[in-house]
Amino acid sequence: MSMLLHGDAAFAGQGVVYETMGMSELPAYTTKGTVHIVANNQIGFTTDPRYSRSSPYCTDVGRVVNAPIFHVNADDPEAVMLVANIAAEWRSTWHRDVVIDLVGYRKFGHNEIDEPMFTQPIMYSIIKKHPNVLDIYSNKLIAEGVATKEEVQAVVDKYDKICEEAYKKASEETKIYNKDWLDSPGLDSSKEGSLESGRHWVAPRKLSYILERDLPKAPKCP
Repeated sequence: MSMLLHGDAAFAGQGVVYETMGMSELPAYTTKGTVHIVANNQIGFTTDPRYSRSSPYCTDVGRVVNAPIFHVNADDPEAVMLVANIAAEWRSTWHRDVVIDLVGYRKFGHNEIDEPMFTQPIMYSIIKKHPNVLDIYSNKLIAEGVATKEEVQAVVDKYDKICEEAYKKASEETKIYNKDWLDSPGLDSSKEGSLESGRHWVAPRKLSYILERDLPKAPKCP
């Protein structure tokens, strides 16, 4: 399944997004539907929406192909999962693009000096007081009796341990392998320092099957 992750400012502002949408249903280009996930922090890099686009929503570019657009609160994990399942089912059923507008915020990493109060002081004075999604959802589960405080803490501790162990293991690495960075089956990355092209071919029978199954027949020229 084709899945693309965008930023809010990039989805609204990069020409390649509109071009990709415009070509998404062409017979020789289609992926039979792409799920576009927009990580919407509401300001892009440092620019308020009213200064960066003319449309109300950053996802309005999806309307050029009548793609369903789901706006969902990133602070509500259950709503996010529901929307993700609906989007996947839409794509699987109709083989057309669908957009998820994941509306949240970015607490850190806002600009070069990592201080958002310079450009969005009002917004970030609110964000600074806002509890994170883990605390919001944990408190909800505890209040509903779904989980205890101890069970929640055990899950957090387990994840922290995984991250700490991975960080420690990473600090012990002394070599860099191409296979850690490349994800192409056409490259032989099994050897350290190797960038040699490996064999890449498809059996004719399998290629014929793929063409007959997935690609529509090209229209005949008059």
